[in-house]
Amino acid sequence: MTRAAVGVIGAGAIGRAHVETMRRSDSCVLAAIAEPSAGGRAYAEGLGVRCYADPLDLLREVKPAAAIIATPNATHRELAIACIERGIVPLVEKPIASTLADAEAIAAASERSGVPVLVGHHRRHNPIIRRARAMVAEGALGRLTNATVLSIFYKPADYFEVAWRREAGGGPVLINLIHEIDLVRHLCGEISSVQAISSNAVRGFAVEDSAAVLLRLINGALVTLNLSDTAASPWSWDLASGESPNYPPQPAAVQTHFLSGTEGALALPTLDYWHYSSAKSWFVPISRGSVHFERGDPYLAQIDHLARVVRAQEAPLISARDGMLTLRATLAVHKAAKTGQIVQPDQEMEL
Repeated sequence: MTRAAVGVIGAGAIGRAHVETMRRSDSCVLAAIAEPSAGGRAYAEGLGVRCYADPLDLLREVKPAAAIIATPNATHRELAIACIERGIVPLVEKPIASTLADAEAIAAASERSGVPVLVGHHRRHNPIIRRARAMVAEGALGRLTNATVLSIFYKPADYFEVAWRREAGGGPVLINLIHEIDLVRHLCGEISSVQAISSNAVRGFAVEDSAAVLLRLINGALVTLNLSDTAASPWSWDLASGESPNYPPQPAAVQTHFLSGTEGALALPTLDYWHYSSAKSWFVPISRGSVHFERGDPYLAQIDHLARVVRAQEAPLISARDGMLTLRATLAVHKAAKTGQIVQPDQEMEL
């Protein structure tokens, strides 16, 4: 089968990660790169592919089947719609956009044209997450009652040498917690209300370094999320799951996500499953087992999924509108922390 030709727009860290993943894929091939910097041009030359300073030139001259948009968030709307107008399937890195209005514009353009849009919440492609979602859907946990998410890790001082990371919007809520909120929506259900508090007490930057969040889901379950990028801790999906080679392996199994229901409980990423073999009571021993799954690379799975979407063999696992809902809930965290009020994302978040 012919591999799908893919252009990569943006040759920063995320763009290059997609390029390196594509080089391991049997379903996609890198067609060209768009990147104005000298470093990006040198990178493309080293790969033996064309490099364009202007992304629109890449789309017009190369006409790839798909394009990965790995540029600053504020540019996502223009570039995604440019792809849609040309019939090119875009994979937009998360978040889908910097504002809800931009996200809605992308979703509306996709729906009008019939050109699918994918959003780069890669964790949905992890076999661990796929197995957990199936267990929830099959009723292994019964009715979901609670979930707890830990996203607690340490970013070194040189990370903040980039100015925008010290400013509002550049903190761990929009960069890191958005992944957790997407997983909550994917595994547990839609969010009806958000409460939150945040703090910048450790670094003192304009942006938060820690946050505590309480979500009520439409199904009645309650979810707590505990976030910090300034704590010496292993309790982070990126560190514990082993899905990225950028982080060292943990010396022991670490759990970061805990889902509980009326019939059982599940811990991730270990997929430890707790349930009662007979009567349900805290006076009765509870059984613990590990659920079998085959490990896989979610980044590679995402690229292969992109090829199948291009061929109309699958619908996007996370569409533009789905990505907009994750962005909306994440922005609601900022609003709730700022106002001290309970925020209902579907009623109070304006486009």
